[in-house]
Amino acid sequence: MTNNTVSPITNGQQSCEENTIPAFPWFAMDIGGTLVKLVYFEPLDLNPEEVELEGEILMNIRHYLTSNRAYGEDGFRDHALELNNVRLGGRRGNLHFIRFPTSKMSNFIDLCISKHLHTLTFKVFATGGGAYKFEHDAVERLKLSWCKCDELETLIKGLSYLSKLNPNECFYYEEPENNENSNKIPFKFNIRNPFLLVNIGSGISILHVESETSYRRITGTSIGGATFLGLCCLLTGCSGYEEAIKLASEGDSTTVDKLVKDIYGGDYERFGLPGHIVACSFGHMNLPEKREQASKADLARATLVTVLNNIGSISMMYLYEYYSIGGATFLGLCCLLTGCSGYEEAIKLASEGDSTTVDKLVKDIYGGDYERFGLPGHIVACSFGHMNLPEKREQASKADLARATLVTVLNNIGSISMMCARTEVNIS
Repeated sequence: MTNNTVSPITNGQQSCEENTIPAFPWFAMDIGGTLVKLVYFEPLDLNPEEVELEGEILMNIRHYLTSNRAYGEDGFRDHALELNNVRLGGRRGNLHFIRFPTSKMSNFIDLCISKHLHTLTFKVFATGGGAYKFEHDAVERLKLSWCKCDELETLIKGLSYLSKLNPNECFYYEEPENNENSNKIPFKFNIRNPFLLVNIGSGISILHVESETSYRRITGTSIGGATFLGLCCLLTGCSGYEEAIKLASEGDSTTVDKLVKDIYGGDYERFGLPGHIVACSFGHMNLPEKREQASKADLARATLVTVLNNIGSISMMYLYEYYSIGGATFLGLCCLLTGCSGYEEAIKLASEGDSTTVDKLVKDIYGGDYERFGLPGHIVACSFGHMNLPEKREQASKADLARATLVTVLNNIGSISMMCARTEVNIS
């Protein structure tokens, strides 16, 4: 993925600034490659006249959204994220956050129709690739005003809003590697000071932000949330994000990953690498006996650690020192996913496969190129991004899985090499 400076918003996108206060209900959606994140503003300051005008449909919708924490099998309201008694657009209310798989977007529209939402006149502000992909269905079936907003602009403005709402919203961990002494410390965030913003979605975008209106995308990686979920579904048979996270919380990644001490017998002192850090993600998985010892929870944990280590490494630019995705990752994952017995067989399989049946491309999310940041539709947006869907897993052959694993590793090595080169010659 490329280094791009912000350009004027095009392709029907709007600024996330709204000149007039829209009528209730207030909804906004971030429709990503894996999850839809919906926010609903529940007004607390309705006067008697507004209550009367609200009508039965709006009242029922408000009651349905705020009185449930689950909506069918796939929708969840994050009660822990709820923001109570906040001011927004000159009104006072609660912000509720709901999520469901993007693959269930049509089911969500069906639910809205069953609640008679299509009989109301209102606006929905939408961002993410799905704001384009699902625009026609949403407008045609729900008869609403669909306002597409730039996802990175809304991200930065949202961060600014939250930091003003709660000065302790940002935090860091003191001594993060020491579980007993690690403390959560509030960080006094100021959006007027330059900072690096790592947007973790199905794929990853890393932004250099100078202010609310001045920022640029400096790099990104296709190894993100969709990679975690897709690989977890492949490796453990889990059915969704909630189950994948629960499994990961119960596992031990050291049964799957090869650590520095597994190679050197301890620390690698010359380069200051402690023995307990990961040297090769999935590095043990080329050995049959190690695969037998690894539980589903261990595999989920190793997948999560791999993705998070990758994001942290790229963000911190300590890539040459701590990076751990390479040849051992390719071989270990291939052995797990295809049952191959060694490197030669893994390479042969990869040469015969089609990674696009496994990976989610930019065009799969945006319906074409992502022109604002110069990302062509044919490049990978989310490694293993299709593998959270059972029908896609059935379609993918062993050769396709091997090819996708190889493409993931090589794309990542290429991205890192280019980033290091820019850093070394001071190109920004």
